[in-house]
Amino acid sequence: MTNPIRRGGTLLAAAALTLGLAACGGGLSDSSSSSDSGSAGGDIKLGMLTPLSGSSAAIGPYMKNGAQMAVDEINAAGGVDGRKLSLTVEDEACDPKTAAAGAAKLVTAKINISVGGYCSGATLPTLTIFEKANIPMLIPAANSADLLKGSLKNVFLINGTGIQQAQAAADFIKAEGSKAVALVDDNTSYSKDITTRAAENLKTAGVTVANQQSVTAGESDYSGAVTAITRANSDFVYWTGYYQEGGLLIKQLRAAGYTGKIMVADGSVDKQLVDIAGEANAQGVFATMTQTPSTIPGGEKWIADYKAKFNADPGPYSTQSYDAVRVAAEAVKKAGSTDGAKVITALEGIDNFKIFSGNLKFTPEHTLSEGGFDILVVKGTDFVLNK
Repeated sequence: MTNPIRRGGTLLAAAALTLGLAACGGGLSDSSSSSDSGSAGGDIKLGMLTPLSGSSAAIGPYMKNGAQMAVDEINAAGGVDGRKLSLTVEDEACDPKTAAAGAAKLVTAKINISVGGYCSGATLPTLTIFEKANIPMLIPAANSADLLKGSLKNVFLINGTGIQQAQAAADFIKAEGSKAVALVDDNTSYSKDITTRAAENLKTAGVTVANQQSVTAGESDYSGAVTAITRANSDFVYWTGYYQEGGLLIKQLRAAGYTGKIMVADGSVDKQLVDIAGEANAQGVFATMTQTPSTIPGGEKWIADYKAKFNADPGPYSTQSYDAVRVAAEAVKKAGSTDGAKVITALEGIDNFKIFSGNLKFTPEHTLSEGGFDILVVKGTDFVLNK
């Protein structure tokens, strides 16, 4: 069926996305921030937390490479007012303690801006660490509404929010004619937020939530969840956790004879979900997802450039990470400084800046004012746009 939940905005050519950042006038001033280099001639230091270990480690290289690609392009074009960008990457492992330790390392390294954050539960404890150090955060992936609860001025989301994702999911499920939905999360901030909101949206839309449950991440046997889903006669399952558990849940649902529709949230959008579930089991599985390189109309050149640079295919959150660096550079340029408070003010004032999801202007809550979620579907070994 035609996808009823298309995001606003279209891809501009990669050249259009990268031009205009280099050698702009105005001059960068020295900053009084403890995170600054202390010299107008020093590097503009960016830091990234991304999973380099743990069950979501496959995402780390996508984010790191996407960010590095933008850094290299901006530097090749002259930097920002003659200053080069540098990128320091630390592991978050989708684990709060590991992420907090990584954030502390980045503060010690005196980064100016954070451009990372994948798992919301791991990103949450880093918010105040970076806030106390006067470091703005451009978060390319993590998107739980819990990230916004503190109304911290240094926090900006480059990805669509869990609020938007839950609504997109509910709209699609209703359009598919579902009568009894099962909602399954892994009890993390990101995952629980989506199922809770999706349940509310479905009930408002008149769709029955026949089963809502949380499972424990990291387990290998989800037979209890499968039994609850089948006993509830669910005709649609929406999994909102990550791909490791999502692949196992899909595999075990199909093995138990479940023939209904299955959809996963953006944390499960990776080819490894297909590998874990088994290609036959994963066929036709839907997903709520912001743009990926392969689903952006006209994105072939960017993909080719990425592959030429890293000898690998780009994956989820590579484009969002690329854009996070570009937005950071734009804010520094507009601020004429790497001082945290000045950069935050510049970020709040950005209007009509071209990124992959559309024209960037942050809402008062520091979320995207344009852009949203697509519905993808597994065909073969990968996710493609559902048409």
